[in-house]
Amino acid sequence: MTLEVGGSDVHFAPKPLSGVKGSLASPEQLLLDGQQRTTSLYQALMSGEPVDTKDAREKKISRWYYIDMKVALAPDSDLQDAVVAVPADRMIRDNFGRDVIIDYSSTQLECAAEMFPAGIIFDQAALNQWMVTYLQLETNGMPERLIRWTAFQNRVLKEIADYKVPVIRLTKGTSKEAVCTVFEKVNTGGVPLNVFELLTATFASENFRLKDDWNDRRARLDTRAVLRSVENTDFLQVVSLLATRDKRERHLAAGRPPADAPGISCKRRDILRLSLTDYTKWAEPVTNAFEWCYEFLSQEHFFRADDLPYRTQLVPLAACRVILGVRAEEHGKRALIRRWFWSGVLGEMYGGSTETRFARDVEQMKPWLEGGSEPGTVSEANFRAARLLTLKTRNSAAYKGVYALLMQSDCLDWIKHQPMNMSSFFGYKIDIHHIFPKAWCAKNDIDHNRQESIVNKTAISYDTNRIIGAKDPADYVTVLEKRASVDQVVMDEVIKTHLIDPGALRAGDFNAFFSARRSALIALISDAMGKSVVEDPVNEAAEVMQYEPEADDTTDDELVQDERSPLVEIPNSQEH
Repeated sequence: MTLEVGGSDVHFAPKPLSGVKGSLASPEQLLLDGQQRTTSLYQALMSGEPVDTKDAREKKISRWYYIDMKVALAPDSDLQDAVVAVPADRMIRDNFGRDVIIDYSSTQLECAAEMFPAGIIFDQAALNQWMVTYLQLETNGMPERLIRWTAFQNRVLKEIADYKVPVIRLTKGTSKEAVCTVFEKVNTGGVPLNVFELLTATFASENFRLKDDWNDRRARLDTRAVLRSVENTDFLQVVSLLATRDKRERHLAAGRPPADAPGISCKRRDILRLSLTDYTKWAEPVTNAFEWCYEFLSQEHFFRADDLPYRTQLVPLAACRVILGVRAEEHGKRALIRRWFWSGVLGEMYGGSTETRFARDVEQMKPWLEGGSEPGTVSEANFRAARLLTLKTRNSAAYKGVYALLMQSDCLDWIKHQPMNMSSFFGYKIDIHHIFPKAWCAKNDIDHNRQESIVNKTAISYDTNRIIGAKDPADYVTVLEKRASVDQVVMDEVIKTHLIDPGALRAGDFNAFFSARRSALIALISDAMGKSVVEDPVNEAAEVMQYEPEADDTTDDELVQDERSPLVEIPNSQEH
């Protein structure tokens, strides 16, 4: 939505789109709505600079964007899959940045790989030069490349260049009140139909009430707290993965060419193509699989929907359970499924666009469990030790994962000395809290990154947290001993179950505590992922700076109790 400048009633100070360099010309129109989309288009397609963005972990990255001609020209391809992002130096590396595996740093290399740079689509001179280089790569293949270039230009480049953007244009005679009213309506007035609602309308023509059927299944899942965030679109994605896989398997079983086999997919278009037969065939197995996911998650110590790292990871997990059937319970296969799950969580593999990863996991998991190669989610996942300093709140999937791993590692409640399982989690009101309290850290000049890091947090009960409050560790450990009616030796053993050095805790030696626990958590993470954690102490500070800073976790406010007064909650308290 734009506003024509020059009106007598509305005056806005203009500013350029982010990334635009040079002086600001007098604008004819102001962009009121659609700034983020327009900025993204400008930076990716016209700025001539790599785009500063963030990955799924909120890590700052710079990327150039390419269109893979091979994918774009493939029959029935999804153009979204043809868009590829590469680092600012136009090189893709492996082995933690040491080995260059793909290089697009020159026009010749781009042309040889048929990777068209999106940033020159609207630069006619640069586009023509790229085309000439592409056609002249080698004389013998020029006719074939000309055919491919022509097809790419007509099917992709022309579509982008000729795309008409719908615009609501407010004239300069529009009043200030009208501008506000229109802007409000544009932002909140219309809610697009999702695939579930569209499929509901489709199945209604066959006298099937999809919404009622889902409500019944939703009620079954809601009896399990950790599944309460599962959405109807998640359910349909699992059905789509199974239905498209079934079609692919039947195609191959009939001896038809693998190249022509339909792909496994759960994108919007594939869900909308589901038939009522597809849905009724898979709906009950999928519901049963989600109920199995509850058992799996419980054993991994995820008990609430809010603590689930990725709701979306349940989609391929449920699909694989349907495919494997009861064989998913075999010890060896269960161990591999667990490794895949933790690779996804701690490698933070499900934070971005996920439909393609869903399909790859479903396609690759069964062969892997039968002795084949690791699925991409396992082979590509890594955890860098520096990440521990940036895991501060439940906004991070890996933070939630480490929290669950701690409970799973046989840690005991500090007062009741009971393991943290489904019963004690809710009964004792278990949550994650600071080990060295915020107030103590502030008084002792502990830097914020280490104070708020998950290294300085553990799973404890409400009663334990109430006693800890803002006290000095040496003081609260003594109080806990009295409350639990145990001696120092027993309490130290309980503290060790949280991977905490009791000697450093009692001495108030934060540095020794942090170093020891950081190493213990790295070992815990490495064991869950089945691979070593990447350590780079020299560049650790630089790595930490690459992440967007997070606010303190407000669910971890310190509880303070004075002997003469009732319990009070003091957010971010410095003293009591």
